[in-house]
Amino acid sequence: MARPTLDWWAAAPYSYAEVGATRGSLPAGYRHLGAGRVLGQGSALFEAAAERLATWGVQRHSGLVVDTAEPRITAGAVAVVRIGWRGLRIDAPVRVVYVLDEPRRRGFAYGTLPGHPEIGEELFAVSLDEDGTVRGEIRAFSRPGSVLARLGGPVTRWVQDAMTSRYLDALEHA
Repeated sequence: MARPTLDWWAAAPYSYAEVGATRGSLPAGYRHLGAGRVLGQGSALFEAAAERLATWGVQRHSGLVVDTAEPRITAGAVAVVRIGWRGLRIDAPVRVVYVLDEPRRRGFAYGTLPGHPEIGEELFAVSLDEDGTVRGEIRAFSRPGSVLARLGGPVTRWVQDAMTSRYLDALEHA
């Protein structure tokens, strides 16, 4: 069977019911992840990090390939995020659930679509404090959505934690 296209995934439902839950309390029944870091100081860094977020740059600068028809992130945009190691390629289709576009906070959350190895949602955000401190934030809830992810157990969690650190690194070096 041929791999589904972006159009196919655009019409697919989310693979979980709690769409938008990264805005508030994370739902029960999932692994919760929250990570943040001070990225530096100043509005120039805030704007650069926000731009990196808005153009899929955090994923790309973390070593992932992003296949999307939308060069800028918008609510409803679909992407297939790909990771590969030595001939093993994993496709992770996602749809942007919401976009944050506030004067001092920017970012977006995406949710998993059928075929993603995990089930859940992930928020990527950058904020600018009153004193000029710039902070990066990653927040997610997930559980295995494929046999490979379930069998991976601790390795799957390690990969998720490692990618979270890479996402924050990509924001820090925007």
